[in-house]
Amino acid sequence: MEFELNEDQRAFVDMAAGFAQEEMAPFAAEWDANSHFPLDVLRKAAALGLGGLYVREDVGGSQLGRLDGALIFEELSKGCVSTSAFLSIHNMAAGMLDRFGSDELRQRFLPDLCSMEKVASYCLTEPGAGSDAASLRTRAVRDGDHYVINGSKSFISGGGVSDVYVCMVRTGEDGPKGISCIVVEKDAPGLSFGANEHKLGWCSQPTAQVIFEDCRVPVENLVGAEGQGFSIAMAGLDGGRLNIGACSLGGAQFCLDRALQYMDERKQFGRSLAQFQALQFKVADMATELEAARLLLHKAAYLLDKKDPQATKMAAMAKRLATDTGFKVVNEALQIHGGYGYLKDYPLERHLRDLRVHQILEGTNEIMRVIVARELMKLELPSWFFIG
Repeated sequence: MEFELNEDQRAFVDMAAGFAQEEMAPFAAEWDANSHFPLDVLRKAAALGLGGLYVREDVGGSQLGRLDGALIFEELSKGCVSTSAFLSIHNMAAGMLDRFGSDELRQRFLPDLCSMEKVASYCLTEPGAGSDAASLRTRAVRDGDHYVINGSKSFISGGGVSDVYVCMVRTGEDGPKGISCIVVEKDAPGLSFGANEHKLGWCSQPTAQVIFEDCRVPVENLVGAEGQGFSIAMAGLDGGRLNIGACSLGGAQFCLDRALQYMDERKQFGRSLAQFQALQFKVADMATELEAARLLLHKAAYLLDKKDPQATKMAAMAKRLATDTGFKVVNEALQIHGGYGYLKDYPLERHLRDLRVHQILEGTNEIMRVIVARELMKLELPSWFFIG
């Protein structure tokens, strides 16, 4: 195994770190406080090639691998976890279109998505279909050269703001084989949106319900074939889980670095906090567990790049460990800051709020355990038991 980054990867890390420090970190608290979606900053990121990380070059993409993406998202999240996570979701949707869409779809949508002149959302979750993604009920019925869609999607990042919605809808029988993937544009007749959700964290990106009421979408917006949607959705989630894990690592590393700095500066009982062995042991454990999670995530990304059959299991392992560890490290860093960590004058509480949702989205961490156990034990599951 090779643990050293190559020259290109070191350049990606330096570029992303510089962008995070200059364009994101100084404004992240303001974006959070005002629930501001910094589309102008995202377009600056896209100008550096970050709007189409996994998209082929013929439509303006950067055509990078999953390990490259993990390195980039970890660095970006040190500037703003919430904004970096939205960029991850946009890249997941664009990558799915590039991998599974027809050439006509790719040429029509991806140049604008790579430049982020248009932004994309991923629409799987419904009010009644969360972890049991294969039970989704939003239905698309063929009517001549259009599909007519009825139903709704919930907790959609970018809902009401994004221009392109990559949607999983039911075109056939119950279960995963009846699901298809369709691109719905923001101006499609019959498409509307709920109010922006008021959330604990992730405040720099809008989240809203996406509602379809006799929404008419051209048949040519179908991604792949009818009935292929569930496998497309799951393929997107493998990479999305790694990116969210990387965002947790970046936010946690930022907070650990701040805790170390605070321990040097803060004095109690005539000594700096850095001189207390109990706190030395605490930060040693934080750093060790963070590095272990990082190595697992990088291995999973490597396997996904290689299309290894173990990649889905490893991505679930890595997402579970990285997001659980990330939240734990941030919580410990806040504790080291004492009462100051609880104040919004310090960035710890914002990172705590932003990282908490990573244990829920892209498949809850309980579901990650189910995926891993299913692979380890070769479980025979009932036909309805397909989990995202």
